[in-house]
Amino acid sequence: MKRVYFKTFGCRTNQFDTQIMISKLRDFELTMQEEEADMIVVNSCTVTNGADSSVRAYINGIHRKNPQTQVVLAGCGSHSKGESLFADKKVFGVMGHSEKENINTILKSPTPFYEIGDLNHIDSTIVEEFVGKSRAFIKIQEGCDFACSYCIIPSVRGRARSHREADIMEQVSRLAANGFGEFILTGTNVGSYGRDHNTSMAKLLKRLSQIRGVRRIRIGSLEPIQIDDEFKELLSEPWMARHLHIALQHTSDKMLKIMNRRNSYAEDLKLFETIASYGYALGTDYIVGHPGEDEAAWAEGIERVKAMPLTHIHAFTYSKRDGTASADMKELIRGDISKERHKILTEVIQSKNLAFRETHANNLEILLEKGKNGIYHGYDQYYNQVEIQSEEDLAGNWIFVEQAIVKKDKNVAVV
Repeated sequence: MKRVYFKTFGCRTNQFDTQIMISKLRDFELTMQEEEADMIVVNSCTVTNGADSSVRAYINGIHRKNPQTQVVLAGCGSHSKGESLFADKKVFGVMGHSEKENINTILKSPTPFYEIGDLNHIDSTIVEEFVGKSRAFIKIQEGCDFACSYCIIPSVRGRARSHREADIMEQVSRLAANGFGEFILTGTNVGSYGRDHNTSMAKLLKRLSQIRGVRRIRIGSLEPIQIDDEFKELLSEPWMARHLHIALQHTSDKMLKIMNRRNSYAEDLKLFETIASYGYALGTDYIVGHPGEDEAAWAEGIERVKAMPLTHIHAFTYSKRDGTASADMKELIRGDISKERHKILTEVIQSKNLAFRETHANNLEILLEKGKNGIYHGYDQYYNQVEIQSEEDLAGNWIFVEQAIVKKDKNVAVV
């Protein structure tokens, strides 16, 4: 029986997709050791040039270490780079998003294959276990209808479409029955859930919270315009993680217009201050160095960042993606300038995060992941990492910490 290893790059949606593929293996043995594998399925990310480079470097590394290993490309990169990698014989096979559930049959192919499928598919698989995870990722929708100027994702994930509520409920019910207590709702554009099914994210959250065993629900990246009054009514619910990630991408209105975004700084500030008043930590995505980000736009943007109640950030330097509107824009920003802006932005949020943790270091509820040598790591309700020192085996356990020690990069406690 051939042994298969999965290498996952990118977002939580990819992590869920990997679990779908694992659950469909019937005639293969799953291995957690790369060097033991006869086949390696690379669930790829293509959101930036850096992501593409990481995937390509990994594949080249496999060929150097073990030329006999068959490499199969899956994920978003299969739709953007799969054709060229297949033509160059860098991979044995390519499989698109719609083919995940057919992986057991596809991997049996004795000859190289290119099964790209389509971008209209929606998964129906119910995953009952998350291999190697203490938290469960639940994909509730696929695709995106936004047209942000810099983004390639709609072209590799397709239009926004929601999973059936009954499937999501069944998914969470089974995982909760198998001991999972924290659920992270994910997708390409999570906040668009339900628009095509005459329902909403808020309604789904209420129903999921009623499932026995559900202890905490986190939500993937939301758009500001998707947080309505119905959603805000849930902010005080005990099962809501006290952290929301709301994608702004920038805080200069000039840049938001250039990026073809649907949000504005004034409305974003009002929204963030409202949510912060409920005791929430708040994260965002932010792109520096996008074409058109002159000194005035950058200066305005960073000052506005300082004014916002932000605690976490996914900061990106702009990466040109062929086929996007931004790729043809002028007023390019030099790489060294983008790098410096990224550094400044990151330092500002690190300072904000430290200040937040100093005032939110008590009564922490932490779900621990795997540990080593008596050191365990997990995330509290504010999505801040906590290091737990214990002589007991606490992997996968929930820990309540009355008072943590706040350090520069994390909180620490002894149990």
